[in-house]
Amino acid sequence: MLRPRRKGIYILPNAVTLAALFASFYSIVMAMNGRFEIACIGIFCAAVLDSLDGRVARMTNSQSAFGEQMDSLCDMVGFGAAPALIVYEWSLKGLGKMGWVPAFVYIAGAALRLARFNTNIGIVDKRFFQGLPSPAAAAMVMGLIWVMDDAGFKGASPQGGWLAWTAFAVTLYAGLTMVTNVPFYSFKVVGAKQTVPFVVIVAIALGIALISQNPPLVLFVLFCGYGISGYAVYGWRKFKGKPVSVISTSTDEPDEKGLHD
Repeated sequence: MLRPRRKGIYILPNAVTLAALFASFYSIVMAMNGRFEIACIGIFCAAVLDSLDGRVARMTNSQSAFGEQMDSLCDMVGFGAAPALIVYEWSLKGLGKMGWVPAFVYIAGAALRLARFNTNIGIVDKRFFQGLPSPAAAAMVMGLIWVMDDAGFKGASPQGGWLAWTAFAVTLYAGLTMVTNVPFYSFKVVGAKQTVPFVVIVAIALGIALISQNPPLVLFVLFCGYGISGYAVYGWRKFKGKPVSVISTSTDEPDEKGLHD
């Protein structure tokens, strides 16, 4: 009698996921040692790797339930726990127990956001995210730290101050926006096998050149703009009387049915 074949683990996509997890762990260690610029870069690297593991799995036809769970757990560390701990260490601890509030709201928002994403994945319009994606939320918080560190502010004073309250506001905004129902464009309609106008490639080249001039400032501005864009879309669609929910009208083809009230 033949023994049932044991299911293995696909190495390539999970290796990318583990690399993202290491970047997040490295960021926490760097923050503990006061090297916040490197900590921020580590989180941005984790975000890039996180965007690649799913694409690698699809390109190599190696998707698996294990990989999905692994990716979700690593996202919680990289874009939930790590940013909250880093921003607390950087400035929020100067506010005493009040500094716990935005850090915990952020990490709780990331957990709720990821849990909702996993349960609603089959009924959400693929063109949009339901709430701010956790990598973008992490980029907002880490972008603030990176910009301030690059400007010479190595952290808030032990008594807090304007820098600590700025971090308080940005962290709280990012945490709460993750659990809203506001639609944020996902960019998933543009795939590797789809054609785009030539001007799009030119815009990408210009964007790369612009980022290279001042990475901390440009990335922070871009992700702040994205973090506000969902509310702008929500308000515009409400003003026009158009549907604003990202929940699809059909579970069969959610990406084709679009939005509804």
